[in-house]
Amino acid sequence: MTEPAISSTSLATRREALLARLGGFRHSQERLQWLVEQARQRPALAAGLKTEAHRVPGCLASLWLVAEMRGGRCHFQCDSDSQIVRAIAGLLCDYYSDAAPVEILAQPPDFLEQVGINQHLTANRRNVLSRVWERIRAFAEKPKELEQD
Repeated sequence: MTEPAISSTSLATRREALLARLGGFRHSQERLQWLVEQARQRPALAAGLKTEAHRVPGCLASLWLVAEMRGGRCHFQCDSDSQIVRAIAGLLCDYYSDAAPVEILAQPPDFLEQVGINQHLTANRRNVLSRVWERIRAFAEKPKELEQD
């Protein structure tokens, strides 16, 4: 079963929905299984986008993150050769896609600790979350840099 799209809603609303969904699982393994199932349903990135320019460094698995601006809103796609990495990165991409840069910068993903996402991940997978957030945040900061010029 595919979850409903979260675009067109505020990050605060998405945050509450995600916390409710993830908080509904009794065990961390159930949460992780749900995330992996969501990753399996996500379309793969086109081969032409799996370039070094889109590769996220510092991950043991290959991970690509593509960011683009459409109508003043940020959109993110990702792919990985690891389902778990794809799931973790996809969680952040789905959460932040179709949000305004200022909203992204005001909502770091620290709320994921509330439902135990971080505490049951290996150090490398926590690193993936951190690196994906760094990329998303850096992309959201770009419009601010351009306005100052």
